[in-house]
Amino acid sequence: MKLSLALILPLAFLAGCKDETVNLVIPEPLVLTEEAAGHYCQMIILEHQGPKAQVHLEGFPAPLWFSQVRDGIAYLKSPEQSAGILVLYVNDMGEAVSWQEPGIDNWIDASTAYFVVGSNAVGGMGAPEIAPFSELLKAQQFATEHGGEVMSLDEITAETVLSPVEFDAPALETSE
Repeated sequence: MKLSLALILPLAFLAGCKDETVNLVIPEPLVLTEEAAGHYCQMIILEHQGPKAQVHLEGFPAPLWFSQVRDGIAYLKSPEQSAGILVLYVNDMGEAVSWQEPGIDNWIDASTAYFVVGSNAVGGMGAPEIAPFSELLKAQQFATEHGGEVMSLDEITAETVLSPVEFDAPALETSE
């Protein structure tokens, strides 16, 4: 009997040590403030036109801010990026006052957004921008007015956001 008990106890102990998946808490988006500086450029985010992005990383209390959505997606798709990304939030341009005022608290999860890629929209750093929307119809309307193609985040390739950009394309009208 002692031998059986000696075999059963370790097995019972191991059964209690299941490999449990850690449930990571996805942080809520933060309101954009004057203190937010771009991860790549270290410039004040609010001084730039067009939609912005914030990336929340595992183990970091504050997000990385990006002056352009394109830059946030580039960070996400970069082969050199090694931190655990919890979530990427982008401005919902369907709720923005204008292209110059994309909003400070109208964030949407990039994984559920519709993106207009290849339009004449220019972002905060003067490079071609990817315009995010929470509603497909608003993304399609933007693409009709400004060119480009509507895509999901998964459809945007690393090449699209990591390749060199051309700066001689006609820019989005600033009255938007």
